[in-house]
Amino acid sequence: MFLFRNSLSRSVHDGHQEHPELSKTQGGDLCTSLTVWRKSLIVSCKGFTVIDSDGNLVYRVDTYMGGRPKELLLMDGSGKPIFTMRRHKKLRPVDTWLVYGGEVGELCTSEEPIFYVKKSINILHAKPNVVAYVYRRSRDKRHAYTIEGLYSQRSCKVVDENKRVVAEIRPKDSLNGCIPFGLEVFVLIVQAGLDPGFAMALVLLLDQMFS
Repeated sequence: MFLFRNSLSRSVHDGHQEHPELSKTQGGDLCTSLTVWRKSLIVSCKGFTVIDSDGNLVYRVDTYMGGRPKELLLMDGSGKPIFTMRRHKKLRPVDTWLVYGGEVGELCTSEEPIFYVKKSINILHAKPNVVAYVYRRSRDKRHAYTIEGLYSQRSCKVVDENKRVVAEIRPKDSLNGCIPFGLEVFVLIVQAGLDPGFAMALVLLLDQMFS
């Protein structure tokens, strides 16, 4: 496991020099580039492992339940909860998730979600490229972010209200072809101004909606 993480780290560092962990965009701002591995480091769990270009573990998800979970917990590398994501309990025509800051108890009803993420169903194909919408409040008609692209091919963009791309999911290319990454390992690039942890939370919800 340690050798695999180091191999991923070297590939991020050597194969993606244009997007190192903290690199400059064309406008001079810093962005964050992370490697996402669709696998838990705990043998009995499903989940995700996220590392930086130095091989440091920065985020993790360990899910013990089988099937499709009703709740996900995103932790930092030390195991501290960052975001709790919970399926909306009410019956809705589309897959909707509530995003809370930190860890939220199962019986907690007073805590307010900080974001709502709703899967897009384009019946009329008005916006066929949009796969999900992110709202700050449940009754908002105007979304804070849209997610565009095709998660099944690990090619998505998070776009803000000003049509600016603030995060991007890209396929991971091996530098020398020795490691068959496929769809299980990919790159998450987050622009300055967006919390990388929140961007990773959106990745988790896309995986639930489209896997």
